Amino acid sequence: MAKIGIFFGTDTGNTRRVAKDIATLLGVGLAAKPVNIRTANVDDLLQYDVLILGAPTYGEGELPGLGTGNATESWAEFLPKLAGHDFSGKTVAIYGLGNQKGYPNDFVSAMSYLYDSFRQCGAAIVGACPTDGYKFKHSKSVIDGLFVGLALDQENQKELTQERLGTWLQSLQTVWA
Repeated sequence: MAKIGIFFGTDTGNTRRVAKDIATLLGVGLAAKPVNIRTANVDDLLQYDVLILGAPTYGEGELPGLGTGNATESWAEFLPKLAGHDFSGKTVAIYGLGNQKGYPNDFVSAMSYLYDSFRQCGAAIVGACPTDGYKFKHSKSVIDGLFVGLALDQENQKELTQERLGTWLQSLQTVWA
């Protein structure tokens, strides 16, 4: 079994494409095939020691889900299922997609929900990233001056995505070495 599970929520497919890029960069022996969270259950996540979780931010800092107009369930419906589950000993890295020009007051804020939920379940959260190189007013996903994970803007800075992914994954190498 691969060491790293990759789970994502998406409606348009952008977060899925990034998940696939992450899996490709990590390689088949290290990462499992990415899974849309709408088809997963908590036990699917618990089988991995390391998780990479991705979510886009909708509207005013919301998670994807039926309440945001998604065609299917997503993170908004999944996170409540974590209640009572223990992720102690698990390591979680988060990436988030957002639009810093269109939604500067809630840029990649959905990452904060993943961060809070998995941290409350005992997971160690890794992969915080600097806010340098982004232009936004506010994000719930900034703690102590850092994003809680990798922030990506496929609308305005798509050309930086591969470099940002490579740098982030390299910084996480000690987690799964």
